[in-house]
Amino acid sequence: MRRLPGLIAATLLTATATTACVSGPSGNPNPPQPAKAVDLDRYAGLWYEAARYDMRFEKGCDGVTAEYSKRPDGLIRVLNTCRQGGPTGPVKIAEGKAKVADPVTKAKLKVSFFGPFFGDYWVMDHAEDYSWSIVGEGSGRYLWLLTRKPPTPAELKALTDRAKAMGYDVSMLRVTKHS
Repeated sequence: MRRLPGLIAATLLTATATTACVSGPSGNPNPPQPAKAVDLDRYAGLWYEAARYDMRFEKGCDGVTAEYSKRPDGLIRVLNTCRQGGPTGPVKIAEGKAKVADPVTKAKLKVSFFGPFFGDYWVMDHAEDYSWSIVGEGSGRYLWLLTRKPPTPAELKALTDRAKAMGYDVSMLRVTKHS
């Protein structure tokens, strides 16, 4: 297992740290605001990336997961993993931190994987039982569909349809392979 602090990869969160610096296609020029509040205790734990908008820092990544847990200092620990080259490839890890940006709904977070640089991480929508989550940010350039276990084709279709109903170009999604 290799630790790559600069990976800034795996599911979600990572892209957000570079949102302001990156130009590229927007999959949703008018992304919605998060649909509902988030209970961070229920959101914590392991998430599997079902699909994402492809980006350079996740290039070649499959088997992507993100794990969230509370830190003693009140921030959220973010541990992203990716398997380079396929679902059984070598593991890459990126560890970061997140802080709540919207204290009312807790649906908007700021995430950092390096130094003082934080990017947006918005929980756009989630299941009442926290079995799935749709994550994006304000530019519409990043999108992640997350589940608590590798999704079935029917679950992936339902999430994709939901993202499409939110205005996202689902033709830009890359399905993440899990072993």
